[in-house]
Amino acid sequence: MNKTAFVKISGDLISREDVLDWIRVLTQDYFVVVCSGGGTQINKAFEERGIPVVFGPLGREIERFEDRQFAREILEKNQAEIQDLLQAKQIQATVVIPVLDIGSVLCHINGDVYVLAAYLGFDALYVLTLEDRVAKKTEEFKMYPKVTVVGFD
Repeated sequence: MNKTAFVKISGDLISREDVLDWIRVLTQDYFVVVCSGGGTQINKAFEERGIPVVFGPLGREIERFEDRQFAREILEKNQAEIQDLLQAKQIQATVVIPVLDIGSVLCHINGDVYVLAAYLGFDALYVLTLEDRVAKKTEEFKMYPKVTVVGFD
């Protein structure tokens, strides 16, 4: 059976060649599932629309269904962009977003929390982020030995 890897990509890194090359290398040894983030884009879009940005212990808390749909659309745009970029480079990976549909209720999950939700099912998990966020994220995941934080400049 193939080894599996879960890769959470910060929305700030989606279209970068070095990130795509990194994923390509990973697919040589793993079946890869990529989770596209989008926190920066969602926060900016919410601020532009006057939607309150409130964070709780599990991430952004979005009260109205319409706002959850709007945030999901941003993530789906990121998902489509990553899928297109991977396909153009002939990189085989499945792309998901950190949103659950539980009994027709949209449940957004912070991408880093989504990594923990995937923890028990995958052989290796990676959090790809900007270099200046590595220390904080490494600290967040220190109790999870299968999680590796990778920084990009």
